[in-house]
Order: sequence, then structure tokens, then C-alpha cells
Amino acid sequence: MKTGLHIHALLPSLISILAVTALLLHGPVAQLTHYHEFADQLEWSGIPHAIDVLTNIGFALVAMLGSWFLLEKYRQGDTGVAFPAYCIFTLSLAATAVGSSYYHLAPDDARLFWDRLPIAFACCSLLAAVRATSLPGMDARKAFMELVLLLIAALTSVIWWQQTGDLRPYLLIQGLTLVLIPLWQLIWKAGLADRLAFGAAMLLYVAAKMTEMLDGQILQQLHVISGHSIKHLLAALAAGLIVYRWRAHKETQTKVHMQKIVVHRQTAS
Repeated sequence: MKTGLHIHALLPSLISILAVTALLLHGPVAQLTHYHEFADQLEWSGIPHAIDVLTNIGFALVAMLGSWFLLEKYRQGDTGVAFPAYCIFTLSLAATAVGSSYYHLAPDDARLFWDRLPIAFACCSLLAAVRATSLPGMDARKAFMELVLLLIAALTSVIWWQQTGDLRPYLLIQGLTLVLIPLWQLIWKAGLADRLAFGAAMLLYVAAKMTEMLDGQILQQLHVISGHSIKHLLAALAAGLIVYRWRAHKETQTKVHMQKIVVHRQTAS
């Protein structure tokens, strides 16, 4: 049994190595030449690309909700080893709202840097958070060091794209986030509610990427909103599921912990 578990525990590392190898063999991945040509050309109240800009409010709302949950947990003294990672994740969502709005006002590569950077931070802080809560024996110091290393990787991936035009490290971070999180939760037997919530969030993010690729086609069909704008809403909803489930999960843990204390006191008396 232990041998089988050990083999399963190596699977995420093996997948990561294979993904890196495949991208190295593939060669540089360049950004599409027409990337900045979004379907949403609506100007409203002096705001260009208004719907692409305004749909970023979803990220801001989730960041506000996440901040409230973080403050709630801090006041309760129940922060846990994943608390710093979820703090960065929440800050990254707020920065995404700002960075994406700034980019969509006048899309170009210079502004795109400030859109992609918080997205990379959000992915890597989420990876750190799930590792902190899923892996057995994770202590606060190790969890924090992994968070720092992952954030450095996020920053490096976006700077690499900015300097070389190669998207491989940035795409690798997003791809591994979608694959490793459900895999870690499965291997380390996370609760069913956690797996369902994160699984739904990952599916929503995949759907968001699909609507992004169908930007113009969706606008032609709906006439009101473009695929890229829908992507913002779906991605924000995915983040909201993660934030809410983390709070619910922590509350459950707290309740169980308190019940154990009560039982212990009753037994002792």
C-alpha cells in the first residue's frame, strides 16, 4: 500500500517533467499577431472597449469577498499554513481587476505585462495554497518557502515573455495549475466537497479559455457581449468558488476542532 502511494505521489512530478520536456522540444510559442484585436469595440461613457473593461469588476468583487474571509479567519486566530498563499491569491485577484482593466483600455504588449503578471501570481499562489492544505506533514515554514519560489517562477515567466516573446513558461504555469491541483487533491484524499469545488473551478477556467478563443464568434451570435468579456466573468466565478470553498472548508475544520475540545473536556470532567 505504501509503495503504491509513493508511486502516486511521484505522478505530479513526472507530469511536470514531461510538460517541461514537451515545451522544450516544441520550441518558442509566440503570441498571435492579432492578439490585441478584440471583438468588443463598444465605447460607453468615454470608456473604450467598455464591456471588456467593466467585466473585470467580477475579479474585484471576488477579491473583496476573499479579503473579508481572510480578515474573518485572522480575527478567529485560525489562519493555517495556507493563509499566506490565500492572501497572495486574493491580492492577485484585485491586481487582475486593475491590470486587466488597464490593458483593455488600450491593448498593447506594454500594458499586457500588467494583465498577465497578476494572473501568473494567482495561479502560483493557488498551487502553493493547495499544496499547503493537501500534502501531509506540510509546516508553515515549508509552505511559505514554496510560496516564495512559486511567486518567483510566476514573475520570471512573465518577464521571460516580455523579453523574448516566448509564452512557454507562462502557459506552463496555467496548464500545470489545471492539472496538478485536482491530482494532488485526489492523491492526498482531499474532502469530496473540496474536490468538487476545485474541479468545478478548473472546468470554469477551461470554459473561460474557450470563450476567449471564440471572442468574435460569440459576439456575432449574442450581439451584446463578446467571448473575451465572458471569459472575465467565468474566470471570476471560478476564483469565487475557490475562495468560498476555502472559507467553508476552514469553518468545517474549526467546528470539528471545537467539537473535539468539548468532547475532551466532557470526558475529563
